[in-house]
Amino acid sequence: MQPHLTFAGHLRALSVLGLPIVGSQLAQMSLHTTDIVMMGWYGVEPLAALVLGTSVWFLMFIFGTGFGNAVMPMVAAASANGGDVEVRRVTRMALWLSVLWATMTLPLMWFSKPILLAIGQEPQIATLAQDFLRIACFGMYPALAVVCLRSFLVALERTQVVLWITVVGFFVNAALVWALVFGHWGAPELGVRGAALASLITQTLTMLATVAYAGLFGPLRRFQLFIRFWKPDWTAFGRVWRLGWPIGLTALFEAGMFIAAAVMMGWLGALPLAAHGIAMQAAAIGFMVHLGISQGLTVRTGQALALHDMAGMRVGAYAGIALSVTVAISVVAAMLLIPAPIVGLFVSDDDPQRAGLMAIGVQLLAMAALFHFTDAMQVIALGLLRGVQDTKTPMLIASVSYWVIGIPCSYLMGFVFHLGAVGVWLGLVVGLAVAALLLMWRFWGQSIHTARSNASAALALSSATSTLAQSQNQPAGA
Repeated sequence: MQPHLTFAGHLRALSVLGLPIVGSQLAQMSLHTTDIVMMGWYGVEPLAALVLGTSVWFLMFIFGTGFGNAVMPMVAAASANGGDVEVRRVTRMALWLSVLWATMTLPLMWFSKPILLAIGQEPQIATLAQDFLRIACFGMYPALAVVCLRSFLVALERTQVVLWITVVGFFVNAALVWALVFGHWGAPELGVRGAALASLITQTLTMLATVAYAGLFGPLRRFQLFIRFWKPDWTAFGRVWRLGWPIGLTALFEAGMFIAAAVMMGWLGALPLAAHGIAMQAAAIGFMVHLGISQGLTVRTGQALALHDMAGMRVGAYAGIALSVTVAISVVAAMLLIPAPIVGLFVSDDDPQRAGLMAIGVQLLAMAALFHFTDAMQVIALGLLRGVQDTKTPMLIASVSYWVIGIPCSYLMGFVFHLGAVGVWLGLVVGLAVAALLLMWRFWGQSIHTARSNASAALALSSATSTLAQSQNQPAGA
């Protein structure tokens, strides 16, 4: 990271780093959007099952990403100080932790039907969702490995390759879904199981491509990521665990709020659940831009922390917030001005339930416009906090905002005040707004001051050590 950049300089640097990340996030989200769109063409019940099954898979996945996401600030800080060995140590142990977590999730997804029935889902939807999960569960291994390696590459500012691997994965997945869901090109018609199989194949190929680049590309060979990979490093394992599990729980609390909303939509019926999936997918596309900016901020803030550049950290944070707000204005405008065409992309013209899906979906997209700004600000704040390796207090803030405030508000407004699907989403607005305010307060009110104090202490210690060394090296009587 270059110190003493102006606001415009930080904006340019963040854009250069962040735009490929944004592109890869959008390509990744487009992959899932393709699944939703094609399943919407296939039928409402399979679409509802895909939404439910994907929600369960994502709930398991999101906690595991904490270990991979911990790689980003740790590698950014280590590489800024030339710590190649530290880069290798934390990346390897993040991969170890990801494999362990993926193994733990398998039984829950394999035997998911009784759990789905216990939380009030319709039997046919629960059966189809379990069919999906019994194939998709094995994709947890490559998916989490890719998160670790992408974080490694992003922290080293190798973002272009992340973008292109993801884009190729999008086209591979789209072709596989088209063939395996509908039975085109001589493939069997597998419905929701076809979507799961397409995801598993795509995730595996993406992992192999990312492993090959991270391990074999010339400038990256010096890290020797996969040499003696089986050898444990318990010190690094512990550091990644301590930083990663709060990141995973923070993401889990947020994702859990949206999963709870999906469950409540299931109580309202297959049509509201399918409409929820459509609107959520449309909203998530806009969110991916902010997530990419947030990850860029994590890297640059981590570099600033390692270099004790507190002024640069502060100006860089302002630049990231300004960029995110600009994007949010455009996304909200689209949600409010053209909601029907957006929702219509996900529903077949000849579907007998199209009118009902469109009506609910348009209402939910208006709610998504309400929470988009707050959702953007909370993820930007999280990116800044992870850059200074502050993860435990944000986890507590997320738990209160999403589970103590957001979910109860969704239930109250959706079922007690009888606002239905719109009420459930209003609760999401409240939870995200509280999180955004508290997380921004945490960074500007506490974390940046702590980082400044630590930097001052480190510089004072370095100065004192240098002075002592100079005095010891002076000849006697000088």
